[in-house]
Amino acid sequence: MLFEYPTDIRYFPSVKYNLLFSINFPCLAPGQESEMALNNFQRTMLRVPFMRTSVRCIVSKAFQATLGPKPAKPAPFPYKEKDYTLLSSMFDKTTSRFDENTRLIVLEGPVGIGKTAIGKQLAELLDMHFMPDVTMDFYYLNDYGYDMRKLDPQLPVNCRSFDERNFLQDPGHFNAAFFQIIKFKLRYAQYIDAIAHLLNTGQGVILERSPFSDFTFLEAMYKCKYVSKTARDIYYVLHKHAMPELLHPHVVVYLDAPVPRILDLVKERKLPHEVNSKAMNTTYLETMEHEFKYKFLRDISKKSEVLVYDWSTNGDAEVIVEDLERLDLDNYDDDDPKKLDWFYTREQYWADVRMKFTNEKDDLMGNFNCPIVDAPELNIPGEEVEVLTEAWFTADGNTYEYGYDPKRHGLMELLFKSKGRKQKWDPLA
Repeated sequence: MLFEYPTDIRYFPSVKYNLLFSINFPCLAPGQESEMALNNFQRTMLRVPFMRTSVRCIVSKAFQATLGPKPAKPAPFPYKEKDYTLLSSMFDKTTSRFDENTRLIVLEGPVGIGKTAIGKQLAELLDMHFMPDVTMDFYYLNDYGYDMRKLDPQLPVNCRSFDERNFLQDPGHFNAAFFQIIKFKLRYAQYIDAIAHLLNTGQGVILERSPFSDFTFLEAMYKCKYVSKTARDIYYVLHKHAMPELLHPHVVVYLDAPVPRILDLVKERKLPHEVNSKAMNTTYLETMEHEFKYKFLRDISKKSEVLVYDWSTNGDAEVIVEDLERLDLDNYDDDDPKKLDWFYTREQYWADVRMKFTNEKDDLMGNFNCPIVDAPELNIPGEEVEVLTEAWFTADGNTYEYGYDPKRHGLMELLFKSKGRKQKWDPLA
C-alpha cells in the first residue's frame, strides 16, 4: 500500500528499517535539496506512528480474499475484564492492531426500515462487530437476568417501569420524558463501549443508532406534546455536557424512506404495540424525518462521511459495501474537521484516548449528573423514592456485588475469590 505525503513523499511500510521516499523540487536552488529532504525525512519519521494506524480504503472480506491473508497482529486486549494502564501502554501499542477496517460506522434511519438486518449483513461482509440499538432491557435487566419490571406492583404509579411498548401505547404518560433521557444515556454508554472495542481489538464496529441522533426522537416527542418544554430544555443541558467527550464516527449510513412507506412497513411487521400505537403517527414520523435530514445529517457531515440511500423498496448491502470501499478516509486536508477525532501523530496520544474510553466510563457517564429540579415529570417525591430504592436494591440479584451472592455462589468460591470482575457502569445506580 502506498501512502502519499506532502511534497510528494512516498512511504512504503513494507520496508521495516529504511524509509524509501522520492522528492521532487523543481523550483529549489542548488544546495537546498538536501536541507529540504532532511526536513521532510524528519517530518515523515514523526508521522509514522499515525500512518501505521490505517490505510485508506475499507476492504470487504471478499476483496481481502483476493489480496491474500492479512498480516498477523496482537490478540485483542481483554478490555471488559481489566483496565488499560500506563504500564500496559508501554508494551501494548494501540495502533499495532489497526488495519483498513478499524472504523466506526453508524447506521441511521427511520423506525422500522430494517437497520438491524442490514447492520448484521454489513458486519458479516466487512468482518466487523455489530451492535444493535439499545432497548430498555439494558436498563431493567440486572447482571443475573432478573427483570426489574416485575417490581411494578410494589411501586407507586410514577415509579413503575416505562419501556418502548409503554411509550408506543401511551406516549403522553408522565414518564415519557424520563424514558427518552434514559434511552439517551444508554446510547451514550453503548457508544463508549463501541469506541473501547475498536481501540482494544482493532476490529471495526457497525453501530445501529448513536447518541448523536437521539435528539430526533426528543424533538418528535416535543412536537407532538408528549414532553414539556422544560423537560426538553433539561435534555439539551445534558446533551451539552456529555456530547463533546465523544469521538465522531468515521461514516454515517442513512437509510431513507418517505413517511407513508414507514407506516406501511410498521403494518407489515405486525407487532401489536406498533400497529395500534398512538405515538407512531404522521406528525411524529415527519418531525423525525425533518430533524434527521435538516439537522442531524447536516451537522454530522462536518465531522463524518455520510452515505444516504433510498430504502423504500429495501436494497442490497453489497452496494453499501462497494461505496464504503470507495471512500478515502485518510486523505484529508490538515484543517478538515473530519481529521480532528481520529488522527493522532504519536502513539501515546492513542494510548491516552484508549485509556479514557476503556477505564473512565463511569467518569464519562458522570456528565449526566446535572441537577434536575425544574421539570415535575423528571422528579419523584422523597417518600416514593424511598419505596423505589428499597424495592430495587433488595430485588433478586441486587443485594450483593456481582459474584458475591451466596444464593448463586458456594462458600468455598466466596472465601477464595481473589479477584472480582472489572467495575462497570451500572445504569440502575
